[in-house]
Amino acid sequence: MSTDGPGGNETEWPVGTVLSRLPGALTDELLGLGAPKPCRAGTVLLHQGEPSTHVFLLGHGKQPRLACVKVTVAARNGTESLLGIRISGDLVGEMGVLREGPRSATVTTCRAMTVHRIPIESFRVFLRRREEAWRVVCHMIADRLDWANRRRLDFAGYDTAVRLARVLVELAAHHGTPGGGGIRLGIELSQSEFGKLIGAGRDSTQLAVRQLKELDYIGYRYRTVTILDLNGLATFADPD
Repeated sequence: MSTDGPGGNETEWPVGTVLSRLPGALTDELLGLGAPKPCRAGTVLLHQGEPSTHVFLLGHGKQPRLACVKVTVAARNGTESLLGIRISGDLVGEMGVLREGPRSATVTTCRAMTVHRIPIESFRVFLRRREEAWRVVCHMIADRLDWANRRRLDFAGYDTAVRLARVLVELAAHHGTPGGGGIRLGIELSQSEFGKLIGAGRDSTQLAVRQLKELDYIGYRYRTVTILDLNGLATFADPD
């Protein structure tokens, strides 16, 4: 993965992200709609409920790590859920812009990174002029809907350990890199955050992590997960 800016056809973005799906010329054009801005870890890019005035295109994190943001939503009773993780090359804030409504979630940076803040009208004009880019954004939205539907089905059909295993297999497929004697996830999440991602409480999430560790499927050490046996984990994740 190289630096931001022109030359997108020579830049390798993580597979499945918006920038990985666009041809180089459109990548450069989209990046050019907003100058890169550095952000610290813990910066709130978007607030749930605020007006939608722009989108953010996620640039790079501190090399060699990916940029990473958390997408969370809070219920009226204060309960918070983690809807997903977005990484370098992803787009956030597009739903509010496309439907002309308020933000449906809060987006917070997990580590120091760069972002491109693209004004709402510039983004809309880009999509109107570039049909291929519009198809890519539609594909991205469909993928995210599929992810959300899988999590709902998991919650209804599997116990906590299996739900965690299923999420880890998906994250490894999208973000995993060799390291630590296995496959290291390119994102860092606490056990509490994993619980919010799979709809589980703290105690049951801790038990699930312990179970997967005892089976030697994963290693877990301070927000870092290493998949030690991907085949075994995938089999565990698909008990049917």
